[in-house]
Amino acid sequence: MISVNMELLLRGVTVGLASSITVGPVAVLCIQRTLSKSRKSGFLSGMGVACADTLMAIIAFFFYALLKTQIEQYKDIISILGGIFVVIVGVVIFFQKPAPQIRRNRTGSTTSWRDFVSMFGFTMANFVTVIPYILAFFAMLGVESHDGSRDMASIVSSMLVLSGFLAGAVLWWFVLTLIISLFRSRFRPHHMHIINRVAGIIIGLLGVITILSTVVSSIPNGTIN
Repeated sequence: MISVNMELLLRGVTVGLASSITVGPVAVLCIQRTLSKSRKSGFLSGMGVACADTLMAIIAFFFYALLKTQIEQYKDIISILGGIFVVIVGVVIFFQKPAPQIRRNRTGSTTSWRDFVSMFGFTMANFVTVIPYILAFFAMLGVESHDGSRDMASIVSSMLVLSGFLAGAVLWWFVLTLIISLFRSRFRPHHMHIINRVAGIIIGLLGVITILSTVVSSIPNGTIN
């Protein structure tokens, strides 16, 4: 029994790690915050992503079968709105001035809770692409989702997998921000300015790609759902 539970937990950790190791807007934003603010800011941002991913994993695990029709019906519109949101975030980062932020960090006046909340919301705004992505990893590792099953054994198994998922996601952001922070002392305000510009461009382009890919994929059907 212990070995079975440990296997389920490790599978969850594997899915959590695999789902987090992506070069997307959230990764770029967490790296940017780690360099321009602090490791704490980057890690709390990553925690926001991890918690949002875990919430979506719960939705995927228990309710995706019930919500799949609605998600499929409006997926194009949701993807386009998510892409627009990503572009706006990229523009904001592009025009950020690093010097005032560095001064606030030195005086200890950073608002860490905003880093967590903003990344939680940012990740949830892209749920239409994240949930199928998470489900793909669950399927790849042979972890079955449950469409409302209330069997106690199934619930316990699911909770073990989801706990492992959160642990894997948190582990990834802990390691990533630790590695990035090792190089942080080498960066000066003008370096931060360049990083903000590059991060803003990358995030904005990812948003534009999301919008364009959604529009192009909808052309054969003649409409956008």
